Amino acid sequence: MRNLAWTLLVAFAFAVPWEYSLDLGPPFGNVARIVGLGLLLAAVPAVLQSGRLRAPGTLQWLVLVFYLWFCCTCFWTIDPAETSYRIRAYFQEMMVVWLVWELAETPRDLRSLLHAYVAGSWVLAALTLVNFSSPEAVAAGQYRFAAYGQDPNDVARFLDLGFPLAALLAHTESRWSQRLLAAGYLPLGLVAVLLTASRGGFLAALVALAGCIGILARAHAKAALAVLLASPVFALGLWSAIPSATLARLATIPEQLRSGDFNQRLNIWSAGWQAFLRAPLFGSGAGTFVRAAGTASIDTAHNTPLSILVGGGLCALLIGAAIVALAAYLAFKTTGALRLALEFSLLVWFVTSLVATVEENRATWLLLALIALAARFADDHPAALAACFADAHPHDAILRAPLPTG
Repeated sequence: MRNLAWTLLVAFAFAVPWEYSLDLGPPFGNVARIVGLGLLLAAVPAVLQSGRLRAPGTLQWLVLVFYLWFCCTCFWTIDPAETSYRIRAYFQEMMVVWLVWELAETPRDLRSLLHAYVAGSWVLAALTLVNFSSPEAVAAGQYRFAAYGQDPNDVARFLDLGFPLAALLAHTESRWSQRLLAAGYLPLGLVAVLLTASRGGFLAALVALAGCIGILARAHAKAALAVLLASPVFALGLWSAIPSATLARLATIPEQLRSGDFNQRLNIWSAGWQAFLRAPLFGSGAGTFVRAAGTASIDTAHNTPLSILVGGGLCALLIGAAIVALAAYLAFKTTGALRLALEFSLLVWFVTSLVATVEENRATWLLLALIALAARFADDHPAALAACFADAHPHDAILRAPLPTG
């Protein structure tokens, strides 16, 4: 049963980036939700069968407190139906923090989960390119492209998170096929991010790519230099292939930064701030931003801290800030290229959280789960973790060596 649960966990990590592109509708939902529910159904009997439950770490406890606080908002929410729905959704998203902690046993398991997410990012990038080349998009004069069923800003954010992880795998993987899969994602993912015409996603991509260069330059300085020298040629190719309207939208980034409007987000943030002031300590209830702020039903907060403030008040924001601060500390506990990859992934997440509502995404909680897992291995099995993500690739026999016990 534990093997089945582990297989479903890897499938879940693979499905997260492109989950909204395969949605079966109610009552099933998207592919990641379906796999996640199957994972939970397999994990519970697997734990009962083993007769043990791994002691939760500090991050797992904080996430539980965060979730329970949002459950408490059911007592004072201004929209009981929406809060009840959001509580169920939060459980399905946050449970991965426990499942990864419980089911992953070795550093090789961590690497398998990273491979799964990067492979899922490949699918998302490919689906975006399919949309770009579709006759319907050409006929409609479309200039923002995204995988079917996905929002362009969400697509860019999910793709950005994959860049540092792909660079890590390209840098440390010993098998050429896996290295090629990881390295090939970098140009493909960048093209897909540009096609989304997401300005926030583009800025986050620059941060992510800076991390990629830092990771690859650790032991491949010549290769990193070659990439930099080839960048003008690559940029020229993009200039000729990507629609001018798409590039024109990205070119408005300096204007948006100067005006401070951020595509009318300022009005939404102002309304959200007023909603927070009306219930500053405990919030208006999980998922009630739209109703509390009086914005359009299709709107979101477009800012994660503000969304948490309105929904759960200062209490929820303090817990959320503690989770992020602890994740940053846990990422720092690792070493080498793994540390750089986790730190830059978390930095990319932070940048996108300022212009998007990301506490509701499975990718957020999967990233936090991976960081906590890496820190656990850094404490319990530092030699095995270092061998698994070493700059110089060791023989597979070293990677298969039994872990120390006790």
